[in-house]
This record gives sequence, C-alpha cells and structure tokens, in this order.
Amino acid sequence: MSWWEAALLGLIQGLTEFLPVSSSGHLVLGRHVLGVGVDAESGILFASLVHLGTAFSILVVYRREILNLILEFGSGVIRPSDYRSMWSENESFRLSILILITMIPTGVAYLVFKNSIEGAFSEPRFTSGMLLITGLMLVLTRLRKKPSGHVTALKAIGIGVAQAVAMLPGISRSGATICAGIYQDVGPERATNFSFLMLLPVVLIGTGVEVSEAVATGASLVWTPMIIGLIVAFFSGILAIKFVLDVVRKGRLEYFALYCFIVGGIGLILL
Repeated sequence: MSWWEAALLGLIQGLTEFLPVSSSGHLVLGRHVLGVGVDAESGILFASLVHLGTAFSILVVYRREILNLILEFGSGVIRPSDYRSMWSENESFRLSILILITMIPTGVAYLVFKNSIEGAFSEPRFTSGMLLITGLMLVLTRLRKKPSGHVTALKAIGIGVAQAVAMLPGISRSGATICAGIYQDVGPERATNFSFLMLLPVVLIGTGVEVSEAVATGASLVWTPMIIGLIVAFFSGILAIKFVLDVVRKGRLEYFALYCFIVGGIGLILL
C-alpha cells in the first residue's frame, strides 16, 4: 500500500465512519477497486488503525462530555453506596453505564463470530449486499414519527446488538446504532450523540487487540502508510461528525439510504 492509497482510504474512513454509509464497507470496496494488495491480517489491522483515527475525532469534538463521563463514572465506582441515587440524578454517570451495557452484546458477538467477521472483509460482493441492508434500515426510520425519548438500559442492549451486527462490512455502525435508537423512540440527535460516544471503548479495545495480535505473530507490516491513514481519518472525521449532526437535526437520513442503494447495487453488478 502506497502513502497516497493509505491517505485516500483514511479519508474514506474518516468521512464514512460517521456518515451512516458503512466505513468498513467502503474500505473493503476501496481496497478492491484500487487493487491494494494487503493480506487479510494487514487489512484488518489497517481498518483498526484508521478506526482509531476517527476515535480521536470523537475525543476532540466531545472532549467535555467525555471528561464528565470519566469523572462521574469514577465517582460512582468509589462510592457504590450512592449508585442508586447517581443513576437517577446524574446524567453523565447514567450515560457511562449505558455505554458499558452496549459493549456486552458487541463483545459476545466478537468472541463467538470473530473469524467469520474477519473473513467477510475479503468479500466485496457480500459487502455490497450489506450496504443495501444499511439503506433499508435508514429508510425504515421514516416509520417512527417524531421520536423524542431517552436511552434506557433496555434500549442500550438493543443498540448494542445493532453495533454487534455492524461489525459486518457494509452494515454502517453509526447507521445501525442511530436507527436502533430511533426505532426505540430515542430522539435523533440524542441517538446520534450516544452512537458516537459508545464507539470509543469498542474502538480502543479492538485496536489494542489487533495490534497486540499482529506484533505477537510477527506479521510483516508497513507502518508508515498505516499511520498516514490514521492521521487523515482523524481530521476528516471531525468534519464528518459536525456534518452528520446537522443532517440528523434536519431529519434527512433517507438521503444516505439512496447513496447506499446506489453503491451497493453497483458493487453487486460489477464486482
């Protein structure tokens, strides 16, 4: 992989991680179209590192919210006797627990289906088909009129299941989790902020696992293009977050559905 190919794929990742059009799907299709020759292990690691770049984007945009989450969660851990009152009265503490809840179905799915999920990253036609599913999910949000609720523990489990399914390339993580929230009557902007924040622990843990496995196995990796991809993903991710929040406020998710249908359909026909 050359530096410019890594930069282009990092740009694709940064823009599409937060747009509900599947960043992983675009990375699979982008590598296929560019003819980038990477083995499965290097491809998964590159995807993990550019995901880390977009995680840094979240840290920048939501830095105040994240700091509050960490502080309030830590406060709850050292004062377990106050857990019940903090859950009912402290929004940041409650949100931190809800984010941890979403990690349960995601973690279980990763442990059980890890090999199958990683194998799907070498199947561009499968990825194209999953993009059509993403488009359908986005269209179906129109059936939920004026959602305005909050995330609860039960809803967090449903959103976590959506995130687990989105480990498949072509299923948008942001799209699936935002849609899962909207389907459950969570306000669109609230669902979007929750979707972005809940990405952080998953990406940090996932990247750590992938890098550790690559180093332990002595895989032949070219780090320079991977770091370039990470940096480009970081800066483009900041722009994408702000754009998606504006689109969600206007209730126009179906525009992204049309894009998914077009790209997925072309992929099924040509690949």
